[in-house]
Amino acid sequence: MKASVKTLIFSTMFFLAIISAKPVKAQCAQCAATVETNTKNGGNAARGLNKGILFLLGAPYLVVAVGGYIWYKNYRRKNVTLDVRDEKLNLN
Repeated sequence: MKASVKTLIFSTMFFLAIISAKPVKAQCAQCAATVETNTKNGGNAARGLNKGILFLLGAPYLVVAVGGYIWYKNYRRKNVTLDVRDEKLNLN
């Protein structure tokens, strides 16, 4: 397939995905009602719920970062010598 046809198909699929998206609630009805009632009564359950969401969001990034660091330490090149000439380069 040509690149223009692939681009057209991708654009069409992307546009259809965007217009068919429906808004959803991220919490179950019971959790949302409990947090809303707690917040109205002066509680701080919403703050704890938000911290828990941020913790769960950050955990995969931390795992990938640690894995990348271990990979970098194990597979980087060591004792590489570069033999570069001392003469001037003409870039004309």
